[in-house]
Amino acid sequence: QAFFCLLLCIPWGSSCPPSCQCTERAGAKAVLCSSRRLEEIPKDIPRDVVLLKLDANSITRIPSNAFRHLSHLEEIDLSRNAIEKIDRAAFRGVAAGLRSLDLSGNRIRSIPKEALLALKAKLRLANNPWHCECALQEVLWEARLDLDSVQDITCHTAPRQEYVGKPLLQVLDAGANLCSVRQRTTDVAM
Repeated sequence: QAFFCLLLCIPWGSSCPPSCQCTERAGAKAVLCSSRRLEEIPKDIPRDVVLLKLDANSITRIPSNAFRHLSHLEEIDLSRNAIEKIDRAAFRGVAAGLRSLDLSGNRIRSIPKEALLALKAKLRLANNPWHCECALQEVLWEARLDLDSVQDITCHTAPRQEYVGKPLLQVLDAGANLCSVRQRTTDVAM
């Protein structure tokens, strides 16, 4: 009898997080956690979820393996949060099937290239305070950006003052190579 209870009491990842709404349409499960004042990504998301909406919350970080057991995920919406940090292994486990990842409207200044390496998803990165430097340029070379949002990626800070406030696409189209720009911290007299 204890064994039977143990089987029933083990969370199998099929329950809905308490502050979210879970729906199913045509066999595809969606977890809707929009505008729920969440400060972190829920840990008890059903494993067979296809759509995960976490937009308009107060999430500040995407930790390593945040979506590791959610291999069926096709779309993640993390827009309009307060995300500042994305760990290198944040999207481990979902990279292959993910088609859309919305990170727009956050506080992201940079993303580790490793976080996006295996992603085939279309990315929305607009309306973040980007630091336009070599690391961002390398990320963009690897990423599949959503064409509608590319124009809204603006340099909030940069090693060269003339890039600040300009759309990143305009900076790169003008021939700038952010990987050849070095930030001077001191002037040395010879």
